[in-house]
Amino acid sequence: MTRLVQQDQAAGLRDLALFRAPDAARVFTIAGGKPRVGKTSVVINLANALAQDGRRVLLIDENPCHNNICTSLGLQARFDLLHVIHRDKRMDQVLLQGPDNITILPAMRGIQALNKLSPLEESWLINCFTELKNAVDIVLIDTAMTGTSYVLPLSLASEHVVIVISGSASSLTGAYALIKIMNQEYAKQNFLIMVNKVDSEVESLALYQNLYKVARQYLSVSLEYAGFIPNDEKLRQAGQLCQPILETHPVSPAALGFRYLAQNILRSSCPDKLSGGIDNFMQRLIRTSHLSMANLTV
Repeated sequence: MTRLVQQDQAAGLRDLALFRAPDAARVFTIAGGKPRVGKTSVVINLANALAQDGRRVLLIDENPCHNNICTSLGLQARFDLLHVIHRDKRMDQVLLQGPDNITILPAMRGIQALNKLSPLEESWLINCFTELKNAVDIVLIDTAMTGTSYVLPLSLASEHVVIVISGSASSLTGAYALIKIMNQEYAKQNFLIMVNKVDSEVESLALYQNLYKVARQYLSVSLEYAGFIPNDEKLRQAGQLCQPILETHPVSPAALGFRYLAQNILRSSCPDKLSGGIDNFMQRLIRTSHLSMANLTV
């Protein structure tokens, strides 16, 4: 019976791709199997690299922790997505303006409420995101690393899942566990892998190859190397200043790494054939929010 349920869930996820707009926004969920891999820093600085390349970037912040996107940029979020769902605030009143072409949507409470919405509330929320589709080129989602995280539905609803790993053994085992659950329970097959906090590209490629070999041996997945960010004291200094490193130290090794990562992200394909666009993403997210996360014990 369990296998039949899993097959039904996998078939339902494959049916989520209904139509594609060629110039629609691309959606990337940034996830990590364990804390302290520097995921939020990656999201902020990758967004800044994309923005400096002329892309209009929306950051969806699921992270409730003290070091989330807003606090890392010195911003205070008075409202969030739940205020939009309840029609207490308009979307433009909730969005925060970050550096360059970056906009931030605090969303943790709203994402947690998705599986409780009425059909009318679902339609309202999709319409709110439809209004954004002509103002956004790239969506980056920073998932939380707590027991309240909705990393599973966010990842399954996104066109691309970027798994952040570092040099620690727990980072690799956590990343593998996350990939395994999404693959075996929910038929997710394609992942981008980026390596953070390493001393060299040689080290980053070795870590990626270790994860690649194990995943390919035991899982039906495709892993693609997206790039690496070196250990760089300038990155820590930029964080203390609540600014992206491309603003404070634009020619530092880490800044160059984020530019390279941004270009690789833009060149990545979407083998899962999910529909582009932030409104289509929200439709999928509402559906995937009803999936059971009982097995998500990374």
